[in-house]
Amino acid sequence: MADTSDFRNGLIIKFKGDPYVIVEFLHVKPGKGGAFVRTTLKNMRTGKVLENTFRSGESVEVIRVERRKYQFLYKESAGLVLMDNETYEQITVPEVHFGEGVNYLKEGEEVELLVDNNDQIISAEVPIFVTLKVKETEPGFKGDTANTALKPAILETGAKVQVPLFINEGDVLKIDTRTGGYVERVKN
Repeated sequence: MADTSDFRNGLIIKFKGDPYVIVEFLHVKPGKGGAFVRTTLKNMRTGKVLENTFRSGESVEVIRVERRKYQFLYKESAGLVLMDNETYEQITVPEVHFGEGVNYLKEGEEVELLVDNNDQIISAEVPIFVTLKVKETEPGFKGDTANTALKPAILETGAKVQVPLFINEGDVLKIDTRTGGYVERVKN
């Protein structure tokens, strides 16, 4: 067991039965009353962020996690089939562990699973940036880079994003999986 003096950004604790990561914390010692720690916690299963105050010295359960690299093979009805890069063992992971980033995963992409001591999957992380080809969009306009007008595009994974007017079908784009936003066009 640890206590509030062990808090640091990125520490994963068990709070209300779920794994939470400490995003931010602040030790506060008011003039009157006991000291306390104000924290911002993010639920690793749902992504929900909440604020909580702990009494100074209050004990918390720290969860030890291990990061494991897997390769995304394909999607099936039960979830995503991943292959361990070291043992070549295949596992199926439900889509809920991936959040919105699952829409930007293509076959062969590398993902990381956060696994606790009991080999239970806490969460899955997709790469922050991926490169995907535009499958369908309206024709682009050459030289139209001055304004910030956007148009819809469908990527090779089926995800829909807003892109600048000069983007054409077949262009390869860099996409931010956290926001689902266009970053830049990648040279072929």
